[in-house]
Amino acid sequence: MRIYHKIPELKEYIAFQKAKWRSVGLVPTMGFLHEGHVSLIEKSASENDLTVVSIFVNPTQFGPNEDYETYPRDFEADSQAARNAGADILFAPPPDEMYPDGYGTYVYVEGLSDLLCGKSRPDHFRGVASVVCKLFNIVTPDRAYFGQKDAQQLVIIGKMARDLNMGVKIIGCPIIREEDGLAKSSRNTYLSSDERKRAAALCRSLYRAQEMVQAGQRNAGIIHDAMIQTLKEASPDLIDYVEIVNADTLQPVELLAGRVLIALAVRFGQTRLIDNIVLEV
Repeated sequence: MRIYHKIPELKEYIAFQKAKWRSVGLVPTMGFLHEGHVSLIEKSASENDLTVVSIFVNPTQFGPNEDYETYPRDFEADSQAARNAGADILFAPPPDEMYPDGYGTYVYVEGLSDLLCGKSRPDHFRGVASVVCKLFNIVTPDRAYFGQKDAQQLVIIGKMARDLNMGVKIIGCPIIREEDGLAKSSRNTYLSSDERKRAAALCRSLYRAQEMVQAGQRNAGIIHDAMIQTLKEASPDLIDYVEIVNADTLQPVELLAGRVLIALAVRFGQTRLIDNIVLEV
């Protein structure tokens, strides 16, 4: 596995490989790789001649008083995990390589970025779209792989790629969960043992919603209230949101029909966790 820290060297090597008609898959990450990341890398490795994994804790997607400085980092463990999963290239640029002095260009996807997580994290998706756009330009992948856990991000990146004619296929991959159902996340390491136990209420509330839909319930308000009740039983420190929306437009629905995203964000202690489920109704 090759490791690059500088953009020009990586671009040169990618161009050399693409001149040989080799397909390239990209797995963008912020590092501290877990089984969810590994599943993305393995899928890319199975579908492309070359797989590039980027590790970059992107400062522009963190708001004031968020966890940019304390976000978990372990480059040696990440390198080994990426290599074992089948990565061919690891791209780990320093912040000033991605955002040199005088940088001032950002990408904002209108109509999607101010919903759900965007309500409480107003600049988050501007930072996400901008860094992913840069990675697409640097790596020029044929396919890019993202986890369904970040469902809003997946929708936003898909729209950006279509709107800007980027020519990259965006592939969403299933959520990987712990034994009790909690979605794998680098931020799970922040949880105390008590918070970790209570956090399993996120998936319980989603499963309750799924069971209600399977039983014939279509009223979003009734499903929403049942989910809130399930979450409150775990005494969360904050329920940021529980929303039932169209899976493509992220607009709220009153009656479930078609492809529906049920998403939530909940805080236990200082840790904000997200989760979701997509249902075909």
